[in-house]
Amino acid sequence: MGMKSDVEVWAGIECTINRVKDSYFDQLKYADHYNRSSDLDRFSDLGIKKLRYPVLWEKHQPLPDTEINWSATEHSLNRLRELGIDPIAGLVHHGSGPAYASIETDSFASGLADYALKVAQKFPWIEYYTPVNEPLTTARFCGLYGFWYPHTRSDQSFIRLLINETKATVLAMQAIRTVNPNAKLIQTEDLGKTYSTPLLKYQANFENRRRWLSIDLLMGRVNKEHPLWRYITVKCGVRPDQLQFFLNNPCSPDILGFNHYLTSERFIDEDIKKYPPKTRGGNNRHRYADVEAVRVDLNEETGAYKLLKEAWEYFRIPLAVTEVHLGCTRDEQLRWVNEIWDISNRLKSEGVDIKAISAWAVLGSYGWNKLLTRRKGKYEPGVFDLRGNEPRPTALTKLIKSFTKGEEFKHPVLEGKGWWKKDIRVLYFRNNIRKISSELKSSQPLLILGKTGTLGQAFAKLCELRGICYELMDRNDLNLSEPLQIERVILAKRPWAIINAAGYVRVDDAETDCSNCYVANTQGPANLANLSAKYNFKLLTFSSDLVFDGLKTKSYFESDPVSPLNIYGKSKARAEQYVLERDPSALIIRTSAFFGPWDKYNFVTHVLSSLKNQQFVKAANDAFVSPTYVPDLVNTSLDLLLDDESGIWHLANNGEVTWSNLAMQVAKSGGYDVNLITHMPLADFNYPAKRPSYSVLSSEKALLMPDLRDAVNRYFVEHKLNSNITDIVINTKAG
Repeated sequence: MGMKSDVEVWAGIECTINRVKDSYFDQLKYADHYNRSSDLDRFSDLGIKKLRYPVLWEKHQPLPDTEINWSATEHSLNRLRELGIDPIAGLVHHGSGPAYASIETDSFASGLADYALKVAQKFPWIEYYTPVNEPLTTARFCGLYGFWYPHTRSDQSFIRLLINETKATVLAMQAIRTVNPNAKLIQTEDLGKTYSTPLLKYQANFENRRRWLSIDLLMGRVNKEHPLWRYITVKCGVRPDQLQFFLNNPCSPDILGFNHYLTSERFIDEDIKKYPPKTRGGNNRHRYADVEAVRVDLNEETGAYKLLKEAWEYFRIPLAVTEVHLGCTRDEQLRWVNEIWDISNRLKSEGVDIKAISAWAVLGSYGWNKLLTRRKGKYEPGVFDLRGNEPRPTALTKLIKSFTKGEEFKHPVLEGKGWWKKDIRVLYFRNNIRKISSELKSSQPLLILGKTGTLGQAFAKLCELRGICYELMDRNDLNLSEPLQIERVILAKRPWAIINAAGYVRVDDAETDCSNCYVANTQGPANLANLSAKYNFKLLTFSSDLVFDGLKTKSYFESDPVSPLNIYGKSKARAEQYVLERDPSALIIRTSAFFGPWDKYNFVTHVLSSLKNQQFVKAANDAFVSPTYVPDLVNTSLDLLLDDESGIWHLANNGEVTWSNLAMQVAKSGGYDVNLITHMPLADFNYPAKRPSYSVLSSEKALLMPDLRDAVNRYFVEHKLNSNITDIVINTKAG
């Protein structure tokens, strides 16, 4: 890193328009890209050379013989031209074509050629094209697995669709080159490989020959000597004259764009008892499980370096990694992109003609956790996060900019290995022996304050899982009331960030223990802020929904004025003021009413324990809150910390509920008697500290947390792993 590189940085936006039954799902509609012209300038600021950009058939001509409205696309393409970015025009992206020229018909190839000609005539200056993105993957999902239209499941259908897509690519490029003879084909495909047990080597060999089939067809390589000739002609019934088309019309890609994901490499094993039922399948000879190779304790080399080198040696065509994306936590996203960048530069130095890596998906993606079989679906952020009013740059933005500028990007989280390189990745082991090693090392740790508290323990647990090197400290290690001791620790440890998860949490006791509450909740964070500005480390500290008075009847936002009702809330409000005065780059997270699977002292766990023992549960029916699932809070907080966000942010699971309704929801989810829940007004609890009747948190910056109902469902799953709970007492902050 840091050296000038001959490997370029491109980018791409996830632009799939796929068909499921009679519905078309449009990623860019979900992303609202069509209504946001400023996106292209954001992309340009990254310093990219090329952008994979959609000029999609299904979008522009969904009905036959209609006049195409080019206005929006013309505006975007012209803007890219002004910005000095070469568009790589995609015409079909995981699509099956418009209904009048569907992928299973002969009209698909001729129809795409007609459309491609219109594109070239409208934009004769476009040099780079991808007529059909990942044809092999699309043919598998449409014709072999039945996920997408036409929802068939046979080798015959798979091959028919693949031939139609490949023929469409040839005809499209021929049509484009009648307008622009210099037009270049960048053919994308998934870069995968199948590994196996010795018994299934024959099946793995077949899968590994098939992975190149779309490119072999384009290059005119599929003749009688091709290893899949009999499979295509005999098993799948393709006539030799249909294959002769490709021999007569070779259309070798100018650049091969490979998209590599951690799920792209597979392992097959006939010992199906070791694997979950959903992984089991087979062929006519053997039953076997098919799982991600990264999850298996293999003895052979895997990964992008090996596969890219194999692709180069097989094709000898210039390569690019046209999708570099991982749906994961921010630190793992950084490690993944950085790893592919390092691999590409290493291959370049070894003589492999690798042109670029592509930041993908710049705007994130929707629904790939369900393979785009449902509308919209779960959102995965990319270089930008779309969950606010405007696309928000993530930590990946700085990483990509460092590549394009030839500058060094350093961050301690990059010193750790990605989960795919660690023992934790393995689910299926040789000899049923699991190796677990501690691999957390860093030149600069993350310091977590609050060793004995719920939040501090949760941060430590999730940093361990995320591979973030940390030190968990209590007040003996670092006393927040002693600035000189804090400074000595900072000088010795050199942290890149400090998370203050410590503090005074006994809301009612604070009314008579005011001095200690202010020392812990106000003075301590202010002392840290004095030093974070001085020593240039990132500070994250926590505030509370109790800074509000509850007079509002709609969700509280970050900009709403604070007006706390009790000493605890006043200590937090004053801390917010002091911290931001001393260090405006500090990150303050307001949150509310923790519940989590790892600690005993929270309202949800108390309700479950009481109901399990047939005990009544008293809960306020007129106090509205936004309960916060601790794993969501911690993971989102860490992402914001890595994104270098600052100021006050509200983080709570989306939704509002009274304490008694939350208890009812928990009872129903757990299958317990709801009649054991006693609904009472907040005033009847006679708390020493006055509480707001309404303290629901929402955000005007971004809604980053999952819905409350989803969080409660996950609590039950994860709580089972931590179910050795006996006497539970209610957290004094719960109502």
